[in-house]
Amino acid sequence: MNAETLLASLHLATPELLLAVGALVLLMIGVFTNRASLVNGLAVALLIVVGAWLLLVPTDGVAFGGAYIADSYGRFMKVLALIGSIVTMVMASGQARANNLDKFEFPVLLVLATLGILLMISAGSLISLYMSLELQSLALYVIAALNRDSLRSTEAGLKYFVLGALSSGMLLYGMSLVYGFTGNVEFAKIAAVLTAGHANIGLVFGLVFVLAGLAFKISAVPFHMWTPDVYEGAPTPVTAFLAAAPKVGAMAILVRVVMDAFQPITTDWQQVIVFISIASMVLGSVAAIGQRNIKRLMAYSSIGHMGYALVGLAAGTQQGIEGVLLYMAIYLVMNLGTFACIMAMRTKEGEALESIDDLAGLSQTRPVMAFVLTALMFSLAGIPPLAGFFGKYFVFLAAIEAHLYALSVIGVLASVIGAYYYLRLVKVMWFDDAKIEFAATSGTLRVVFALSGLFVVGYVLIGGPLGSAASAAAASLFH
Repeated sequence: MNAETLLASLHLATPELLLAVGALVLLMIGVFTNRASLVNGLAVALLIVVGAWLLLVPTDGVAFGGAYIADSYGRFMKVLALIGSIVTMVMASGQARANNLDKFEFPVLLVLATLGILLMISAGSLISLYMSLELQSLALYVIAALNRDSLRSTEAGLKYFVLGALSSGMLLYGMSLVYGFTGNVEFAKIAAVLTAGHANIGLVFGLVFVLAGLAFKISAVPFHMWTPDVYEGAPTPVTAFLAAAPKVGAMAILVRVVMDAFQPITTDWQQVIVFISIASMVLGSVAAIGQRNIKRLMAYSSIGHMGYALVGLAAGTQQGIEGVLLYMAIYLVMNLGTFACIMAMRTKEGEALESIDDLAGLSQTRPVMAFVLTALMFSLAGIPPLAGFFGKYFVFLAAIEAHLYALSVIGVLASVIGAYYYLRLVKVMWFDDAKIEFAATSGTLRVVFALSGLFVVGYVLIGGPLGSAASAAAASLFH
């Protein structure tokens, strides 16, 4: 690689470079000033600058010898991931002391995790995929266990680390098999080899292990076992982050791997995606019914929603990928809004509440919050005309057009079952007698849940531009 191609590559990867250098500068500022609020504010500003760069200076191309891909698909997913990171960081700033997260390391680790997510979305080879995945994962293991005074938080971090290491091992084993049978690590070259010849059984084994490693990251069944414990044990701002940006990044790279590298053997990976999609939808709907802790409920909800998003990927068509992109955008907003409401569940003494029963009579004590949370629950259940309905509609439509009728029917049935536990929350808020009055909600949380409520209620009016952006992003994978 000569100086000219290196400079061109660095220009394409400017957003990631800004984040990498910014994280190091923030670390220095934190060490010398030890002011968590200052580092947090600067970290938010840095993420906003990177998001603005992505939107205002769009660049397409391949960098670092095929290891990095810049395209409109990557930009769409990166902007979603950055929105998730920015909103969770802003929400966490008001809750830092209460959750024992008022340490300058927290925003620095979030920036590093976001850097890993952005690099992962643009990965063009198996090696850059693995390196970026590990950068993201190592930061997430630490922030899950950051509240060292809490036994639950420490246990959550340890479980996440052990199971994450297992999934990384599976992913590496799969990658070594793919490399062994194709002689390449770049996605484009793997696809060229598969187009020229037939996939043998060894390569299919490798593909299955790669998909298993990536399924762990989106917490799809049967690799979901870490999700409920980590969601419940980690501090709530950390759980909000885990449910947002990393999910977007993992789904983005799963789509890129199967569409860029393994497109010629669609029938082989389609079976795997259909299986984990059905398993995730069914388990996410059924296992959540008995939950009493709202964070565990959101964990099972997340497992189910990843299953719905995979319905679009299983179709393997441009329309299907468009459905996945729209679904992830809507899912992100619904999740951030719901976690803003969960963070607002505090007694006047400052104690965090996590039981569903603590929401009893919320409509009498906090009517605006009750209305927004009701809208978000209806949207998560997929009730029209809210945003969540359109997310499910587009992925099921793509599956039907790809003749995956059984998958669509199972998805709709799982959605009906899942509606039960969302509606139970609504019943508790509106029909049960109030037991506890929550403390006054901070301004940042009010803004987040108000904006997310407006988004899900008014999606019919604003869905057009988002649909156009998703369509253009999906088309870049099929050039």
